[in-house]
Amino acid sequence: MVQLTSITTRGGDKGKTSLADGRRVSKHSLRIEAIGAVDELNSIIGVTHALLVQSKIDENKANVAVNLNMIQNDLFDVGADLCLPDQERSALRINNIQVERLDNLVIQYNSQLSSLTSFVLPGGTLEAAHMHVCRTTARKTERAIVALDQDETLNPDLLQYINRLSDVFFVMARTLNNLGENDVLWEPGKYQQTKNSV
Repeated sequence: MVQLTSITTRGGDKGKTSLADGRRVSKHSLRIEAIGAVDELNSIIGVTHALLVQSKIDENKANVAVNLNMIQNDLFDVGADLCLPDQERSALRINNIQVERLDNLVIQYNSQLSSLTSFVLPGGTLEAAHMHVCRTTARKTERAIVALDQDETLNPDLLQYINRLSDVFFVMARTLNNLGENDVLWEPGKYQQTKNSV
């Protein structure tokens, strides 16, 4: 169990921080950038979760909220995985069970959605718009983690997990858009021939 007795440690005052094995690294290192990206993503998911809980709840919103809570917990596992580079020293690693859970969520949500005839513009309901922010932040987080993986070999299940997240958030966004009925679709070239938007 983690115990936090002091929040301000002053250990990072000179631009370095500690990994779980005690190693000191620069706060602008690729590993800390990846850990920070995961934290940013988790915070944005938290805002979306709070919005869902406070809005007029229905079965779809309740289901998405439960799964967002699960993903937030998983993302702390991702952070723990990234915080201990030596993969032999910890059992707390993202695993294929967690990856398969995301695969199943994509299948579950997508089976209820109307078919797409174009790309979806981020938006629709407020909840769906927030979910699209989760999706794009997940992609940014993935880029940070992949950059680290090119420098140091990471857990392959972690890479798969973070790659799946944006797919999950996409189908969740469509679910929160009245099962896709309120999706705003891209109309290629729609405004190319007009000087002013209408």
